[in-house]
Amino acid sequence: MSSSKSVVAKSIRRPTKSPARSNTNRPAPKLVAGKPGPKPAPSADAPLPSQALRLSAAIDRALAEGRLDILPPEAMQAVMASLCKLYSACVEQGAPYLPVGPRSRVTPTDVMVVASKLLRATNLQVFELGMWQSWTGR
Repeated sequence: MSSSKSVVAKSIRRPTKSPARSNTNRPAPKLVAGKPGPKPAPSADAPLPSQALRLSAAIDRALAEGRLDILPPEAMQAVMASLCKLYSACVEQGAPYLPVGPRSRVTPTDVMVVASKLLRATNLQVFELGMWQSWTGR
């Protein structure tokens, strides 16, 4: 006897690691453990990275003080949506970095809460995520 759950679980395979995408215009950056990746080229919006770092620091300070009202929901949603779209576009172009750095204070619970709510906000199920990962190798 086999339950439908075990049939589904057996049919989903973990994605295999696919070779890194090659970009014919430039060589893939080499990453060394413990060293930061390549810095992006400066752009016309040079103040934007410093503004993002200041926003991040302000949010961290507010959280340390127990203040959760630092950003209204509409602003948080706009920033989250823009960061999701930006990171997705970078990955599509072969970005070698993960969305959260190794020294961040983001916990596994934080990641699961956000991932769960992102899936819910876009009307996706965990099963669909698993299938997409198996199809794309990501």
